[in-house]
Amino acid sequence: MDNLSWLLEGFSQAATPMNLLYACLGVLLGTAVGVLPGIGPAMTVALLLPVTYNVSPSAAFIMFAGIYYGGMYGGSTTSILLNTPGESSSVITAIEGNKMAKAGRAAQALATAAIGSFVAGSIGTMLLVLFAPWVSSFAVTLGAPSYLAIMLLALVAVTAILGSSKLRGVISLLLGLAIGLVGIDFLTGQPRATFGLPQLSDGIDIVIVAVAVFALGEALWVAAHLRRRPVEVIPVGRPWMGRSDWKRSWKPWLRGTAYGFPFGALPAGGAELPTFLSYITEKKLSKHKDEFGKGAIEGVAGPEAANNASAAGTLVPMLSLGLPTNATAAVMLTAFVSYGIQPGPTLFEKEPLLIWTLIASLFIGNFLLLVLNLPLAPLWAKLLRTPRPYLYAGILFFATLGAYAVNLQPLDLALLLVFGLLGLMMRRFGLPVLPLIIGVILGPRIERQLRQTLQLGGGDWSSLFSEPVAVIVYVLIVGLLALPAIVQLIRHRRPEATVQEMIEREREDA
Repeated sequence: MDNLSWLLEGFSQAATPMNLLYACLGVLLGTAVGVLPGIGPAMTVALLLPVTYNVSPSAAFIMFAGIYYGGMYGGSTTSILLNTPGESSSVITAIEGNKMAKAGRAAQALATAAIGSFVAGSIGTMLLVLFAPWVSSFAVTLGAPSYLAIMLLALVAVTAILGSSKLRGVISLLLGLAIGLVGIDFLTGQPRATFGLPQLSDGIDIVIVAVAVFALGEALWVAAHLRRRPVEVIPVGRPWMGRSDWKRSWKPWLRGTAYGFPFGALPAGGAELPTFLSYITEKKLSKHKDEFGKGAIEGVAGPEAANNASAAGTLVPMLSLGLPTNATAAVMLTAFVSYGIQPGPTLFEKEPLLIWTLIASLFIGNFLLLVLNLPLAPLWAKLLRTPRPYLYAGILFFATLGAYAVNLQPLDLALLLVFGLLGLMMRRFGLPVLPLIIGVILGPRIERQLRQTLQLGGGDWSSLFSEPVAVIVYVLIVGLLALPAIVQLIRHRRPEATVQEMIEREREDA
């Protein structure tokens, strides 16, 4: 069957009443957690991982996809109404969105965010249909040396690009790799770091690590810094757009999509940089430059489109290579493993119906986002008034229940507490969470590929460079490691503002 036939088959599966129910549930949950500051889609997917063990894999992934897309959209609501981004990728939206809301145009800002998310998500998902199978077919032809190099590139990229401190990223990554080493060595059969506990022979379940670091760590961090202050929310009204708003928004939607999708597909590319580039582009191209900093609709339409397009781009390496490029993709990859599905280049061949059902559900979920969120925008605004103590008490309860449900072992609760405290300390000292999760997931796979490469090469380390793709990737790794030194040299010759400084400057001007 060709890709179009598989996609139609996926739609027939995703459009069943039960799967549509899971899609609606995922979209609603995703939007709700995106609206609430500090609770992102990664935490929600991690919390729901144990809960979905009793449903089919297709239903679980359909719900996760809805949470992912919904979370990316929901973050714009707090940016516009509270000037408090629910997600880091919604920071740019707050610059113009909140100004529009204060000027009495919150409805228009929410509308252009919702429609822009729909347009970008639909185009991005179509690009996913076109590129993911091709990337997967190409990856099948690669050997262990090339696949090892690609995974090493992901590790280097996530520490080199993510965060302001490379040292903190490396520390977080090493912690993740150390956790991934726990268990029985697959080659020698010797226990590693099990501390004599037979329950750790199979390693530490990634679900427990994800739930602890994302949910428990975040809840403890917020509880430690909780300040009880009333939340003032700007009234919304019914979202709508006039003719001039449509005219000023459709080009930024398309340009934002063009920025977001490729950056989402890059290791550690994320949505922050394309949203910023989209904002700068719209500011330069707009015929209403005087409105920027006072509430320009282009400054909301473009970044929100880039935000959702990057979400679709993230799924390309995750589905075709088994490489997560952000925290939510890392947790979703964990779900594949928990269902006994091996992520990687053969995923489209071994589980074609599941994957195409997931892709079809992205189209359905994207449409549901538009249909549900436009009329429900006033309800999401009321959700912002939820008292934080009640909210995080519920998170702690479900995190504990979910972790215990994985293996029904009391030891898992102790591990949950240990890794929850680790997540709290990581936030205290500014260590990024994503490198740790990716280290836990990719560490054992990198070890397996490295040993396989050396075995095939008779122990000769030159076998690591035995394939052209591997050599090219190692050159990219060297270039990525050398990039900070090159940028520093350029700055000494001609001082320029960093991206973060430019973002801060734009927000100050706004």
